[in-house]
Amino acid sequence: MESRLKVLGHPVHPMLVMFPAALLITAVLFDIIDTVGGPDFLGEVAYWNITVGLIGGLLAAAAGLFDLLAIPAGTRAKRVALTHAAANVAVILLFAAVWVVRLNADSRAAGGALIAIEVVALGILSVSAWLGGELVDRLGVGVDRDAHLDAPSSLRTSGSQ
Repeated sequence: MESRLKVLGHPVHPMLVMFPAALLITAVLFDIIDTVGGPDFLGEVAYWNITVGLIGGLLAAAAGLFDLLAIPAGTRAKRVALTHAAANVAVILLFAAVWVVRLNADSRAAGGALIAIEVVALGILSVSAWLGGELVDRLGVGVDRDAHLDAPSSLRTSGSQ
């Protein structure tokens, strides 16, 4: 199944997911380092990583929705895609809750309970990432219908070689 939303012949959703994932993972690492005695500014940096990660996650979700809606109902791909989407919504909601708690706090530091929520969210994100790989690598979602080992450049139209 070919992706519905492309830029220069490549699906947009996979291009966008790496940024929020990296920002949210880094935020958790910074929060952990801050909590165990690292520099005080790391809590603030983690907060801003979460902020930008949430924005990027919403953009990635919007792009992913285009592909999700194009997957035929009643297929394994649709079931996996819905689970992938639900997991990502859970990640966004958990990090949004952490962000809201930290928004007007005196300190942007996370502390134990918020870090626990972040770690749970990263666990869910890991499962979702695997599901995304399953969609692309195993089920061919988002892959060009003309893909093969000698496929022409994605910048060319399918009619020309």
